[in-house]
Amino acid sequence: MKHTISILLLLFLVQFSLGQVKYTAKDSLVFLEKAKLISTIEAGSNSELIQQLGASFLDTPYVEKTLEIGDTEQLVVNLQGLDCTTYVENVMAFGLLHKNRQNNFEAFTENLETIRYRNGKLNGYPSRLHYFTDWIRNNEGKGLVRDVTSELGGSELAKPIDFMGTHRPLYPFLVDDKNYNAILQVEESLAQHALCILPQEKIEANEDLIQTGDIIALATSIKGLDVTHTGFAVRKNGRIHLMHASIQGSVRITEVPLVDYLKKIKSNIGIIVARPTLLSP
Repeated sequence: MKHTISILLLLFLVQFSLGQVKYTAKDSLVFLEKAKLISTIEAGSNSELIQQLGASFLDTPYVEKTLEIGDTEQLVVNLQGLDCTTYVENVMAFGLLHKNRQNNFEAFTENLETIRYRNGKLNGYPSRLHYFTDWIRNNEGKGLVRDVTSELGGSELAKPIDFMGTHRPLYPFLVDDKNYNAILQVEESLAQHALCILPQEKIEANEDLIQTGDIIALATSIKGLDVTHTGFAVRKNGRIHLMHASIQGSVRITEVPLVDYLKKIKSNIGIIVARPTLLSP
């Protein structure tokens, strides 16, 4: 009974102290379970750390648009249902907890904010890193990942990234002209950077250079979009598979190697690879 009261008191205090954070009591309980797991992980490399943290979410239900709630941008913590991007973000946020030897919920939310938002600060809807190539570039600047696509044999591709600006009705927050104009400015800045992509036909020949724990982003031929899906590389029987929050229902590891998985996606043109640097000096 005392243990139950202590947990409820902890949940109350956390909710009371974090104003801009959106979460439920169940999320807090899931966090406590993960924090306990983190204390038992002895990882000597980024690959080991990401693999263990990523695997801890296996079978977590897939839920889309978990961040598109409310009337204003909030830091949404949802550990019960994940889409492909929030899966990657949560694993990385727990990875930072492990690196910094932290175990409290407030530190976790600060990590999540650092990862999810431009320059690590929530400042309205446009501050969220909506395009995944922008997410990679901004988190590379924070020292959290390193884009290794060119090292794997990738090549540059000139492509306008403007899907949100040209599909305004699909994004409820873009009804606000201020948000919409800010997103147009983001897209304008993205135009200054070429995409570096490892083409689908070159992945198998360079597969041995991909490491377990690498973030794999699926590049697309869809006009205006850079990436349609993301997850983590996992090596099984000498082949790279994708551990991801799948639209087929939950976080899982692809049954077939990544190369074969991608061949079934008509719009896929290759991958972008970012390597987490959580345990790097």
